[in-house]
Amino acid sequence: MNSGVLISVRGRAKGNLEEVEMRVISLLIAGGLLASCTTTPQQTMRSADKDKELAMLLNGKVAQRPQSCLPHYQSGDMRVIDENTIAFRDGARRTFVAHMNGGCSNLGSGGSALVTHQFGSGDLCRGDIARVVDTLNGITVGSCSFGDFTPYVRPGA
Repeated sequence: MNSGVLISVRGRAKGNLEEVEMRVISLLIAGGLLASCTTTPQQTMRSADKDKELAMLLNGKVAQRPQSCLPHYQSGDMRVIDENTIAFRDGARRTFVAHMNGGCSNLGSGGSALVTHQFGSGDLCRGDIARVVDTLNGITVGSCSFGDFTPYVRPGA
């Protein structure tokens, strides 16, 4: 009588094992499909006008060591170059270029604005999250985070 109980338990355990195997296979397939979607990001196409604007901002300037933060008083004159590149002009002698982590989708299109929230010191720092907002209706249409800020300085400045 005891052996019949053991056989039924083993049979039920065997059914659970098959169910677990099927779930594992399903998860592996789902993971494979998800991984196939995460390829390297496409290179953002920059318009000729924006290429020219960036070239003018950096003309005659030399790249310095990247900084992790941009003081708030130097972040007033922001220029969107493309979804991955933002330039901050600090007078005629210095320009900071930030490459966004992940790119700010929809930022390069007209009618959108980059909105940041600064806490504490008020500086923009690597990893700070910015929202892309549709200026017509005020809806967030994308987000990204800042990378390092590379200063480009005119020699003798």
